[in-house]
Amino acid sequence: DTDQFLASNLSFFSRSLKQVDEITSCIEFGSNIGINLSAIKLLFPNIEQHAIEINKKAVKILSKHVPLENIINNSILDFVPIRKWDLVLVKGVLIHINPDYLNKVYEKLILSCSKYLLIAEYYNPTPVDVKYRGFDNKLFKRDFAGEILDKYLNFSLVDYGFVYHRDKNFQQDDITWFLLKVR
Repeated sequence: DTDQFLASNLSFFSRSLKQVDEITSCIEFGSNIGINLSAIKLLFPNIEQHAIEINKKAVKILSKHVPLENIINNSILDFVPIRKWDLVLVKGVLIHINPDYLNKVYEKLILSCSKYLLIAEYYNPTPVDVKYRGFDNKLFKRDFAGEILDKYLNFSLVDYGFVYHRDKNFQQDDITWFLLKVR
């Protein structure tokens, strides 16, 4: 149900972004059809939104929420940041990036960020490869935020939390989120 998913995302983003100061722009890495950006737009009505999405069919739906000129229909690996955004969001995407390419993606997240980086992914204290729909090397859990904090010392942890799939009102996957800030 789309309305329920929107409600769950509103709950998620109102909690995960409660510590942010003014944000006027955002970009989501791997935005799919824009459900996350739709919720953020309700919470921050004047925010300028951008998205990177590889799937052409998803871009078609996404363009109903985000101006087409603000959508980069390309792989995150091929994205070249030409500006910075107040909020950079990645949710449920890093878990699907081959670990050999993670540092390249981290660099793109960092180069895109002027204030806040929100990471919402499956968490594990040590890197693990998890079977995904019967396949190996398609889903990876690790401490994405910790790796970024260790590598990019100009970022600090602002807030973090967990969303449980059995939440009686606002279900999401079992994801751990981290809000980082540029110092």
